[in-house]
Amino acid sequence: MKASVQRTILLTGVNGQVGFELARSLQGLGTVVAPRRSELDLSDLERVRRVVREVKPALIVNPAAYTAVDKAETDVDAAMRINAEAPAVLAEEAKRLGAALVHYSTDYVFDGTNDGAYVESDAVNPINVYGRSKLAGEQAIAAVGGAHLIFRTSWVYGTRGKNFLLTMLRVGAEREELSVVSNQFGAPTWSNTIATSTAHVLAQAAAADGEQWWREYSGVYHLTAGGVTSWHGFAEAIFELSSLQKKPAVKPIPASAYPTPASRPTNSSMSNDKLAAAFGVRAPDWREALQLCMAAP
Repeated sequence: MKASVQRTILLTGVNGQVGFELARSLQGLGTVVAPRRSELDLSDLERVRRVVREVKPALIVNPAAYTAVDKAETDVDAAMRINAEAPAVLAEEAKRLGAALVHYSTDYVFDGTNDGAYVESDAVNPINVYGRSKLAGEQAIAAVGGAHLIFRTSWVYGTRGKNFLLTMLRVGAEREELSVVSNQFGAPTWSNTIATSTAHVLAQAAAADGEQWWREYSGVYHLTAGGVTSWHGFAEAIFELSSLQKKPAVKPIPASAYPTPASRPTNSSMSNDKLAAAFGVRAPDWREALQLCMAAP
């Protein structure tokens, strides 16, 4: 990656959960250029190429994605274009510029049949279109062979956008009882955790400021909150921490009682040990992060 006194960082998806947080956490690491979707739509591959060539960044950070898991089952072309083809273009353009790419992937690249936490070297086998599209993006970036970091995360939530936390708070204020799936397990991960962890890693890259660092560390890393819970456990924790005057009862149900167009992995918990060993970064436990998120102004 090219050295630069004041690097330009191209950030996609600035209005999304993770992009919004990254716009703040990346400050100090360079000049952040964050086009809105009207200016940089990942479904327009030629526009993507043109914007990268105009901005000439030293670093591209790409949290933008097609994340409508159920809709992707019938909107396959759009999911593949945004989650697979656009990252390939970003990787190609980054390599052409001598820049690096940071990209975000998902626990849904796994089929959920592991008994314990998945590690980066475990076999991938997505069971829905969304997972397949994200895996294709990972593979395309790796195939380009440029400087890159791919962070797989899971169950992302925050105080903006569409996510499980905000849905539970909205629906919980309207109903006396909710039924939530109790036999799917993973790690709810705060968007702020993803952004600050990314910034810690990139600060190390900036300090090294050389191609050797990227040759050594390029690859896939798991970046999730610590611990594991079910959607039901997540919902219960949300209501425990909420300021709702009358909190709903949360009834556990099996996934079979709540059919969705897209299948979900039964167990998508992932080990963060590789991330900790490489960069000394370990995210807080999911309960601690949730408490911080819900206490934030």
